[in-house]
Amino acid sequence: MMRVILAQPRGFCAGVVRAIDTVERALEKYGEPVYVRHEIVHNKHVVETLKNKGARFVEELNEVPEGAVTVFSAHGVPLAVVKEAADRGLPVLDATCPLVSKVHMQGKRYVSQGRRLILIGHAGHPEVEGTMGQVGAPVELVQSEKDVDKLAIPVETPVAYVTQTTLSIDDTRGIINALKKRFTDIVGPETSDICYATQNRQTAVRDLCKVADVILVVGAQNSSNSNRLREIGLEEGVPSYLIADAGDLDPAWLKGKERVGLTAGASAPESLVENVIAALRKIDDVEVSGMDGIKEHIEFRLPAALRN
Repeated sequence: MMRVILAQPRGFCAGVVRAIDTVERALEKYGEPVYVRHEIVHNKHVVETLKNKGARFVEELNEVPEGAVTVFSAHGVPLAVVKEAADRGLPVLDATCPLVSKVHMQGKRYVSQGRRLILIGHAGHPEVEGTMGQVGAPVELVQSEKDVDKLAIPVETPVAYVTQTTLSIDDTRGIINALKKRFTDIVGPETSDICYATQNRQTAVRDLCKVADVILVVGAQNSSNSNRLREIGLEEGVPSYLIADAGDLDPAWLKGKERVGLTAGASAPESLVENVIAALRKIDDVEVSGMDGIKEHIEFRLPAALRN
């Protein structure tokens, strides 16, 4: 008998729900096709489902025909993209997560106060590229405490920091401490401003590690928050694997393991978790239970053009 223990919370966050709903409502209201710049969220199953409904995914706006309804992904976009869409008169629905938009506003506020802005995040991530292109001033990106040492900013310069939303308080603590040691005049957002969903899912995995022999994280390889959940399992000393879906499951991982911890990244639908459980049932008899954890009740309003 294999015990499968489900993390609470897991899977979709409010920002992802809002982004997917934005595309689906746009298709209902305007008909297909609706163009989406970049993957709406980092999950190929979500993207394929929306493609089948009439969404078309592009990397750049020059791939969008004149006058076509255009959606910006949950990760946010640089101001140059906003301007390009406006110059072309494209009807835009902005599905940027409100917590990402909040980071953009914080960054702009710090820059308006005359501070040099430092962004803690992963190079190349679409959210990071969006934030760096939103504040209208140079932004220094740091990914580690070592990067703080390399910053070519005099120590007395007034600076401020913001963070990528898919990083938790735990992820950024060391870097923030290094920044505060280095700079004499530094400000940043309250820790209560970080993404609730990132923190909750990471806390849930730490709890799961106390009772599981192996951890399975359902999520995409290019999903920052899903990768971090797997890393946390490994940090806690539990073998942990990131799987896109049930097809990635390797029965060898489960040999001699009685308690399987199962969670999902913020852009992974619950249907994928259910499919993994079904695949586990083919390997052994399964008993499913859930952890007690935070119940999330946060909802974000859709873009104004789609509200009933």
